[in-house]
Amino acid sequence: MHSGMIGKIEKAHRYAEDRSRFDVSALAVTIRGNNGEHQVRFQDGEWQCGCPFFARERACAHTMALELVLDGMIHEQDSEERPAIAV
Repeated sequence: MHSGMIGKIEKAHRYAEDRSRFDVSALAVTIRGNNGEHQVRFQDGEWQCGCPFFARERACAHTMALELVLDGMIHEQDSEERPAIAV
């Protein structure tokens, strides 16, 4: 590996350690849950999930798991209906 790439890898690690550098505006993820796969999207500050629980509650284990993984990297629209997640 050449020295230029080594420097880029080190820089990538520094960036990854500082979540404030990231601002996720859109994301699509497939989560393999206990009852099958679920398509989760984050776009325009809002979560969407194809599971039945999300359809009723506007939040589910799938969206909350991604909120935990992406802590500090997404900016949701303000909503009083979304439950708070303890981290």
